[in-house]
Amino acid sequence: MQSTLGARARCPATQRAAAFSRHTKQSVVRSRASLTAKALPEALLFDCDGVLVDTERDGHRVSFNEAFKQKGLDHAWGVELYGKLLEIGGGKERMTKYFKDVEDQEPFKSTKDLEARKTLVAELHKLKTDLFMQLVETGAMPLRPGVRRLVEEAVAAGVPVAVCSTSNERAVSSIVRVMLGEKVASIMRVFAGDVVPKKKPDPAIYLLAAKELGVNPARCVVVEDSRIGLQAAKAAGMTCVVTKSSYTQNEDFGSADAVHDCIGEAGEERFSLADLSKMLEVNAAV
Repeated sequence: MQSTLGARARCPATQRAAAFSRHTKQSVVRSRASLTAKALPEALLFDCDGVLVDTERDGHRVSFNEAFKQKGLDHAWGVELYGKLLEIGGGKERMTKYFKDVEDQEPFKSTKDLEARKTLVAELHKLKTDLFMQLVETGAMPLRPGVRRLVEEAVAAGVPVAVCSTSNERAVSSIVRVMLGEKVASIMRVFAGDVVPKKKPDPAIYLLAAKELGVNPARCVVVEDSRIGLQAAKAAGMTCVVTKSSYTQNEDFGSADAVHDCIGEAGEERFSLADLSKMLEVNAAV
């Protein structure tokens, strides 16, 4: 069941703020009565890259290329190529696939042993993560529109919030801390990286989050931006709303419960916590 919840104007650029916004708090108070009449989600789970921040093109891709350069590797992932590589979940997995495809070039040309290749990729990924975290710490990449508002609505209503990502745990935690602030970071669980044996589209990361949070997967709502993320959420039995990002505009989201361009700031909301609660109720009745 796909919902649009109304067509509205494009999202304005969001601004970072360390404290909860007064407007959001007031909105939560006004809507609390209506929310209590419905069953709230037992947890609200966010993907990171492309959902919290549109990091892929100007964050991760740039950091991969800088890591290649620092290691003397003659590789540069262009915007279009990186878009194709994003069909593979996980940075190490992405590099391994790419280097296998160009096996006549370094670094795999002279590195044949599988364990040696695994170690090489892991070291390269660590450098890439360090470079990416330096970029995050500058605050150069803003939150996507409406992220802070929806997180604050959930926190104020007592709904657990968490991030479920294929990215490195350090990088994801840094994004949460820098972009959402220490207060949110102290309560927003992060499930990321190699914490599960299989990455999206496998549902393992979402099932782990539900287990650790002690909630029913069928009562969880996920916000994703990619087809593989949507597949992971639905395979876990969760409701999933897609907010398209720069690299996922043309992906097939036919199985999503709703598809939007963004979450939306106050006054231009594409959806709210109350909308997600209604969505859960409709799904439960099917």
